[in-house]
Formats: sequence, structure tokens, C-alpha cells
Amino acid sequence: MSRALTPLADALRERTLILDGGLGTQLDDQGCDLSGGLWSARVLAEQPEQVAAAHTAYARAGAQVLITASYQVGYAAFARLGYDRRRTTALWGDAVALADRAARAVEHEVWVAASVGPYGAVLADRSEYRGRYGLSVRELAAFHRPRVEALLATGADVLALETVPDTDEARALLSLLAGTGARAWLSYTVAGERTRAGQPLAEAFALAAAAPEVIAVGVNCCAASDVLPALEAAARVTSKPLLAYPNDTSGTADWPLAQWRRAGARLIGGCCGVGPRRIAALAAPT
Repeated sequence: MSRALTPLADALRERTLILDGGLGTQLDDQGCDLSGGLWSARVLAEQPEQVAAAHTAYARAGAQVLITASYQVGYAAFARLGYDRRRTTALWGDAVALADRAARAVEHEVWVAASVGPYGAVLADRSEYRGRYGLSVRELAAFHRPRVEALLATGADVLALETVPDTDEARALLSLLAGTGARAWLSYTVAGERTRAGQPLAEAFALAAAAPEVIAVGVNCCAASDVLPALEAAARVTSKPLLAYPNDTSGTADWPLAQWRRAGARLIGGCCGVGPRRIAALAAPT
């Protein structure tokens, strides 16, 4: 459904691909109002053309994978805006369609990654940066099930299980994919050499190693200095391609990209604070 012709898993065996940057970062630069708890998800609902423009900016900058604006879409969150379940369900399809449109607007091959954000992101209280919500794995799976099912139905190239703060939530998400034949990446948000909830990274990455649906594993929404230790921890427990899209705290020029690639990174981009100019620098031939 996107312009990509090669399965993403096959492409990652051949080369490193460039992800996009922070969607909220670009929407803010476009003058969108990101106040309130839903941030870019509200823009998706109310100003979809702005989301399409943000995706297009990243694709034109050289991004080869676009991550959708579905990160914070959830039934309870949108019910507070007056959306019924039908309208909220439609937003997941809209998010993928907008990224797909941007993918088709450029000449290079582009994949669409349907974002599945953590439970804490939908709460909009920053609890995704600590995890341990007080919910069981079963309860977390029940929360995520309609989101995952709706996004799988869109035909996106891959699910981006991203900014996951702890292993309980990872287990819940992976349980929903088991036996489906779906393709996903699993990306933790980390602090130092542990998940945000404090679990050892070897334990966290081992979950992905055991899941055939996971085609890449790594970290996002973290300090750039945390990336290399995390990639090295992942490489010790899995041979799958690795990924990294940290926040911009010191400038992309300071990122040790060669070291990340040597550690196994095959998907590299940016998260909060990283805009199209930074992605263009990553995508530039070296």
C-alpha cells in the first residue's frame, strides 16, 4: 500500500535505512497548536493536512521510513473530545493513509510504520517515562488489542511498537502479535543501561529475540549517549537488525553514527527535537 516495493525485513538485511524525526517537532515548526494532552494526535484529528505536510517534509529530506501520527490515539482519550469508537477507529486508518500519501510524493522507496505508543502516552501524564502503571500484562494487552488490530488492518509495512518503558508492556504487545505473521519493531525508551522502569536491557531485548514477528529492536526517545550501550546490550542477545532514534540534545553532528552502525543499527533517525534538517544530514551520502 505504500511506495515501498521491498519488504522492510529484506531491506534491513542489505542496508541501513533512515527514519524520520519527531512528528511533534515538525508540527510545532509548522505552527500547529500542540497544547493539551493529545499533541500530534489532536492535529491528526483536526488538521490532517498538517500531518501530511509534516510527513512530506521528512520524506523530501530523505527519510525512508515514515512513522504515523497514531502514537496517542486511543478510545478513552478521544472520548474526552467527543469522539465515538467509530470515529476513533477511523483515525488509525487516516494516520496510515496520510503517511502513505507522503511516501508516494517522493521518488525514493519509502516504508510506512504504524505507531503503537505505550499506555502512558495515551494517559498524557509522562508515565511512559517510568512504566510500572499498576496494570497486569493481561490488562495492558486488553488496552492495546483494538489499536493493534486496527493498525494491522491498514496494511502498513510494519508496526512501530515504540517508546516502551518496561518489559511488562513489551510482553503485552508481543502477545498480541504472536502467530499473526505481522511485522513489527520493538523500541524501548531507556535511561542508562536499563529500561525506564529499571529492568536490565538484556532481559528487555531478549523478549524481542524470541518473537518471530519482530524484525528490528532498539531504542528511541532517549539521550543519544544511551544509544550505543543499549545497542551493544541488544547485540549480545539477538542477531536481529537494531534501531535507534534518540532525542536531539546536542545536535546530530555529534552522534557517533559509525559506531551505531558497527553495533548493528540498520534503522537510524530521530525523535523529540529532531527535524527535517537533521534527517537530511543523516541521509546525505558520506
